[in-house]
Amino acid sequence: MGIYLDNAATSWPKPKVVYDAVYDFMINNGTSSGRGSYKKAMESDRLIYETRKLIAQFFNFNDPKKVIFTSNITESLNLALNGILENGDHVITSSIEHNAVWRCLKTLERDKGITITKINATKDGFTNPKDVEEAINDKTKLIIFNHASNVLGTISPIRDIGKIARTHNIPFLVDAAQTAGAYPIDIQEDNIDLLAFTGHKSLLGPMGTGGLIVNWDGDIKPLKSGGTGGDSAYEYQPDYYPNRLETGTLNVSGIVGLRESIKFINKETIEKIHDKESKIVEYALNRLEEVKDIEIYGPKDSEKIVGVISFNIKNKRAENVGYELDSKYDIMLRAGLHCSPNAHDLIGTKEIGCIRIGIGYFNEKEDIDKLVAALNEITLQN
Repeated sequence: MGIYLDNAATSWPKPKVVYDAVYDFMINNGTSSGRGSYKKAMESDRLIYETRKLIAQFFNFNDPKKVIFTSNITESLNLALNGILENGDHVITSSIEHNAVWRCLKTLERDKGITITKINATKDGFTNPKDVEEAINDKTKLIIFNHASNVLGTISPIRDIGKIARTHNIPFLVDAAQTAGAYPIDIQEDNIDLLAFTGHKSLLGPMGTGGLIVNWDGDIKPLKSGGTGGDSAYEYQPDYYPNRLETGTLNVSGIVGLRESIKFINKETIEKIHDKESKIVEYALNRLEEVKDIEIYGPKDSEKIVGVISFNIKNKRAENVGYELDSKYDIMLRAGLHCSPNAHDLIGTKEIGCIRIGIGYFNEKEDIDKLVAALNEITLQN
């Protein structure tokens, strides 16, 4: 089976109930949601609604119809950014954003003339909320931050930033790619107006699932137009949720799998999941210090990061180390820029990249022991 340490990209394995639910739906139902009044289609409708409700409750949100399903968090972020920002608007963001945010913002800068303020962070990826407030001007239309960096693992002070955004009546969009399912998120307490999430990472669901939770009364223009299964004679996208922002046939089998993964997390409790992952992160940080010539990036504190640890080994190319770990030791992790050049710019690795460990709920300390043993052997090689 090997040792899988790339959970920051996609969690694996999934809980067995997820596989079973997807398989059962595909074999025994397989119908579209919102496209029929026969029994199987109505069952698909029920499963979709139940999942919306579960997701809303999971993040302490009270309006399931404003849980918008997408194919992944990149689509969720594009939906929000393209749907809100207009010509000449100003946006405030972090200096450690993933390309799912950064490329979208740069494209809007080029095509719509928006302006972007990238808030400086420490080398460990920490942002001072006061810097966010000082960057606000009369054209600021949106504040967007990731909840945790996919390179450094650093957890952003979203509650404080959200409070600032509320004070200035500016919508606050949070990219929860690395935290949803692994770290408690409360839309109300954390002052979140728009929460983008993906199903295939720490929510332990299938690929091709994600969403945007809209806790905001402002206007979001649809990213796509098309069939919704209702109001078919009307020639424009409906104005009501979720149909305003959700069009085309949903990935019902994937959403059914996501439904089961959230049930699994609720049963285990997010507190238990977070506690286990934090202990393995702490163990990994201590064990990795035993590796000769290693440089670990970001906070070396399990309380301040999610399950992401990035590092390099002196005089060893990251991609070569990653290749050896896979080919000789059957250890799977990620080497490169991790679709986040801004974070690599911050830590000075934009030209060389780094190696990233992504720790998940199904990892154990023994996985770290085997990784450290392999790295110690690799460092002895010329």
